[in-house]
Amino acid sequence: MSMHKPNPFSPTRRRSLITLGGLASAALLPSFARAAWDGKAVRIGYQKSSTLTVLAKARGALDKRLAPLGLKTEWFEFTSGLPLLEALNVGSIDFSADVADTVPVFAQAAGARLTYVAQEAPSPTAQAIVVPEVSPIRSLADLKGKKIGVAKASGAHYLLIAALAKGGLSPRDVEVAYLTPADGRAAFEKGAIDAWAIWDPFLAGVQRQSKVRRLTGEPAVAEYKRYYLAADSFAEARPDVLALIFDELKQTGRWVKANPKEAAAQLAPVWGLDADTVELANGRRSYDVRAVAADQLGEQQRIADAFFDEKLLPKKVVATEVRLWKPA
Repeated sequence: MSMHKPNPFSPTRRRSLITLGGLASAALLPSFARAAWDGKAVRIGYQKSSTLTVLAKARGALDKRLAPLGLKTEWFEFTSGLPLLEALNVGSIDFSADVADTVPVFAQAAGARLTYVAQEAPSPTAQAIVVPEVSPIRSLADLKGKKIGVAKASGAHYLLIAALAKGGLSPRDVEVAYLTPADGRAAFEKGAIDAWAIWDPFLAGVQRQSKVRRLTGEPAVAEYKRYYLAADSFAEARPDVLALIFDELKQTGRWVKANPKEAAAQLAPVWGLDADTVELANGRRSYDVRAVAADQLGEQQRIADAFFDEKLLPKKVVATEVRLWKPA
């Protein structure tokens, strides 16, 4: 039977992957012993926006496939990708649903022992920098001196850095306000920020409910891939289970693209959005789940270099120096 458990990582029990003074610390997670997989349940961490995992959970698909192996599923919901990968690193969960491409880079810089299992093919239009429709900001260069909201270490954070560079600017030329998606939406609609870097489904929500313009378009300045990861100990112990999860995610991704209205109807109550908004968001995500190869990590290296150059990573990261799970 599937079990849903509360997030075990309260602020008083863990060290965050991000610090108050920056995004990453050189002294991350050393006080926790890494727990090996217990062999009884597959503990899966996810975010509300983890589309394919949320659908697999709601349908009980993984429960059915794991039952013949004598395994059950336990589910842990997280608010964002960094604490999700922290839990994975210290052994509180075994598998992580999709996180933005930036998040594994920060985990790697922190010395986390994680295995890349899968990636979704690029979805560059599923994130954007938006401004109010009446804003005088017409180009990326016009962002100079403006206040821009973005979630720390998110894919949109890299989008912002890359877009500013394209406009001949750097983060030092603007005022960056680190905001969660909910706080960013509120600040944007009140006019407390001039622009907002955000991803779907939050992007689709503000596009449908407010009058906004995208500043970022074609050609894309960021690929925006999403990654699925596993704890090293779990990947070593049960590659067969990873193969089963990989296959389920791949099938679910194909189903979402083939059945956009039905998928939107199922996700709408989970996301708290109307079905049309969900369908718009899903239309921009590839949901094309595939294995990860070292020669596909070029964008990861660009992300690592950009954050290091901005002094947001404690050390240089070589993107290919990671463990990769390979389908049999």
